[in-house]
Amino acid sequence: MIDAYSWRTSNGRKLHIVLEELELEYRLHPIDIRKGDQFEPEFLKISPNNKIPAIVDQDGPGGKPYPVFESGAILMYLAEKTGKLMPNDVERRYAVIQWLMFQMGGIGPMLGQANHFRGQAPDNEYGVRRYTNEAGRLYGVMNTRLADHEYLAGDYSIADIACYPWLQGHEKQGQNLDDFPHVQRWFEAVTARPGVQRGLQVMADVPVTPMDDKAREIMYGAKQYERR
Repeated sequence: MIDAYSWRTSNGRKLHIVLEELELEYRLHPIDIRKGDQFEPEFLKISPNNKIPAIVDQDGPGGKPYPVFESGAILMYLAEKTGKLMPNDVERRYAVIQWLMFQMGGIGPMLGQANHFRGQAPDNEYGVRRYTNEAGRLYGVMNTRLADHEYLAGDYSIADIACYPWLQGHEKQGQNLDDFPHVQRWFEAVTARPGVQRGLQVMADVPVTPMDDKAREIMYGAKQYERR
């Protein structure tokens, strides 16, 4: 049994999708990051960086509960636990790892900044321009790769699961998939997968706290928010 601590974000959807794709048994624990649930002491024991998602595998190494935080590490752990979505062959395995790291180091941070500046600080012209342009560059990198690969690492893998939820917000990031036809083909193929469809429904009916000033403090660090 996997205890899954998550919320309705791009990183949270990575976890939801991989759990459904791997058909793992799990219990969902919503962590409302707009209310500050991520700062609760019990959650910090699992995820010391106060970020979602996180998991506790109740049947971890040695049959003991094993916590894992950071979404990329969670995807690798679950793929290796099940022997799926992550090849054993060194060359193919590192193709997956490289594109997973591409998401962790580029797609997530840069598209997140594009979302932030375009949505929360549109008057900051420099920030909007910088991160919109960088988002477009990263879409271009993916488009080049996908011109001659069906999926990012060849076969469908955790690398695709990691990137996909971030690209759901392409319009908010100032991007048009018509400009990236190979990304668009890939995006539609991933969207059509039954496991992805199930993953997208996880927490779909959970109400979201309105984004008031306190929520902005928590989400964007306008000032230190302490509940520890």
